[in-house]
Amino acid sequence: MSKRPLHEDPIKHIVWKGDRLQVLDQRLLPRTVKHVTCRTAADVAKATKDMVLRGAPLIGCAAAYGMALASRRNRLSDVVAAEPVLRRARPTAVNLMHALDHMLGVAKRTPEKNLGKAMAAAAVKYYEDDLGYNATMARLGAALLKKGSNVITHCNAGALATAGIGTAVGMIRAGWIAGKVAHVYPCETRPYLQGARLTLWELMEAGIPATLITDNMAAHLMKTRKIDAVIVGSDRIAANADVCNKIGTYGLAILAKHHGIPFYVVAPSTTVDLSTPHGDRIPIEERSVQEVVEIFGAKIAPKGAKAHHFGFDVTPHQLVTAIVTEKGVVSPANEANLRKVLSN
Repeated sequence: MSKRPLHEDPIKHIVWKGDRLQVLDQRLLPRTVKHVTCRTAADVAKATKDMVLRGAPLIGCAAAYGMALASRRNRLSDVVAAEPVLRRARPTAVNLMHALDHMLGVAKRTPEKNLGKAMAAAAVKYYEDDLGYNATMARLGAALLKKGSNVITHCNAGALATAGIGTAVGMIRAGWIAGKVAHVYPCETRPYLQGARLTLWELMEAGIPATLITDNMAAHLMKTRKIDAVIVGSDRIAANADVCNKIGTYGLAILAKHHGIPFYVVAPSTTVDLSTPHGDRIPIEERSVQEVVEIFGAKIAPKGAKAHHFGFDVTPHQLVTAIVTEKGVVSPANEANLRKVLSN
């Protein structure tokens, strides 16, 4: 099977139309391909909160477009009012906050008569910047892998989570094209099954050899099969290089450390939050119990069952082999090296 070039974006999951934003409903994948139309900032916020769209970089891009939608009447007051609505959509992904701060700055510097045009242009550039970050991170990350690697990934840090080819999956895809990735084992990622529904779908669409594993199978594979790397994305990286990512990432990092397997985190600089000193200060989203006790509306637990659904966990930086950003590779992963790379 032919290997698509890195610059190609085969998944039209978020499309800006000038007066609206078309968003692929990721909740329905891979069974159904359906787009949701967002005409207001509130629509974008709802799509983000309900996980119609997800993935930290993509959440940031969508927020930028949401601010552009709020500016269409050329009124700064509309933009200012939209900002907290979007900010409340998801508490953990810092890319959301970064995009909103950036777009609010653009709005405040722009004469109102030019506001709509300037905000639309700024949102498009924000999206295009992430597109470029993806390609750079993929190249830098692939260079860290040895030829013929078997890798494990968790959740979905692919094209569906970003503007481009993805963070962790972008690195995997670049490694596949370079002959460095032989096989991928995506974890199913309970309870929302992003690995099973989204990452495996992306890998199969790209022709990359992949075998789905249950979340609790990773330790067995590390022990009994040749696993050469664990590659994940991130929703927020603290100043000391602690990494917040989808729930289950911390456990994978511990397993990788025990088995002597490199643990790589791939995320753009917009995911780094220098205002948060360490991972214990990162707000962890707790989502609906229904997402645990049901799958696609079918109950899998007794009626009235209680459940936790923490959306994320924090991996201490000591367990991270390297953090790959578009500005360079942070290794060892610590605050001094993180700040040094970010200053590039």
